[in-house]
Amino acid sequence: MNYSELLEIPPFSLDKREKERILTEKLKQLTQKHIESCAAYRNMMRAVGYDGDKIKNYYDLPFIPVSLFKEMELCSVDKSEVFKTMTSSGTTGQAVSRIFLDRTTAGNQQKTLVKIVTDFTGAARMPMLIIDNPSVIKNRAMFSARGAGILGFSIFGADKTYALDDDMNIDLEAVEAFLEKHKGKKILLFGFTFMIWQHFYKKLLQLDRKIDLSNGILIHGGGWKKLVSEAVSQEEFKQRLTDVCGLWDIHDYYGMVEQTGCVYMQCECGRLHASIFSDVITRRAKDFSVCENGEAGIIEVVSMLPESYPGHCLLTEDEGVILGEDDCPCGRKGKYFKVNGRLKNAEIRGCSDTYAAKFQ
Repeated sequence: MNYSELLEIPPFSLDKREKERILTEKLKQLTQKHIESCAAYRNMMRAVGYDGDKIKNYYDLPFIPVSLFKEMELCSVDKSEVFKTMTSSGTTGQAVSRIFLDRTTAGNQQKTLVKIVTDFTGAARMPMLIIDNPSVIKNRAMFSARGAGILGFSIFGADKTYALDDDMNIDLEAVEAFLEKHKGKKILLFGFTFMIWQHFYKKLLQLDRKIDLSNGILIHGGGWKKLVSEAVSQEEFKQRLTDVCGLWDIHDYYGMVEQTGCVYMQCECGRLHASIFSDVITRRAKDFSVCENGEAGIIEVVSMLPESYPGHCLLTEDEGVILGEDDCPCGRKGKYFKVNGRLKNAEIRGCSDTYAAKFQ
């Protein structure tokens, strides 16, 4: 089954055996493609003694640390074919990842994102309230993972309104006008976790204002590092938003600019899910062997989308736990997992973790 055929079926519909077969075939093909097209990657695979004929399962494919994209330009297409260069967020003076996309990879990322997210939101586009400020996508100096996240998820919205002004204050007039205009309709909200907490929830609390977002579905990601330091759990985050806004349909997601498109959405049971286009593996720090389900380890993410850069098998800087596979009560097949947080001594990075550092 090729990528186009996968787009025709539900994104959480394959059982373990079939998904492993498809991912192994596709990821081996990508490994060979990047060996042939990217000299730096070819040297790495040569150094580890890669032999594709001996690979029986994608668990055995060599991975590279995600931090390499901060240190090297890894590209598998001619520079003339680069359609877009994505960068991760970084604090001043901090190195950022650079991800080179050709039109095929960029297009597949968007198609995959649509397929995954609409499984949770439905296919209809909804009026959209973005809990951020409009300068993020206007200012090219700021346009990195944060701006890309807003633009990426904006394809699910209509009549988009920003909830914050350029000074990161709530624009209550704009929010109330938006809610009045779309009264009784299902609305989509999107933002980065820390910004929702710091600039939306806390400001409403400070102003002693409550607004009715009970018809809303919120998608948010990143920024848990700062909230954990404030002793705010996911459960409390949800409860506080319910108390102030009536929001109850809330979905976190896990993703990174190095594998844009293959997001891991949180289901109604509070678990992050891997779609048919990607997977997660947890590995032990001492020898990178594969963890058992329920055992905490370093998260490896694999994706069939990266055609223009060798980002298909990446070892992240996050720790997580595989909770199970094919048997989540929500009915979605595939692995489901949780992220415990950053590994110790890992750099602060990510869409809103970087921004949150200003408040420490």
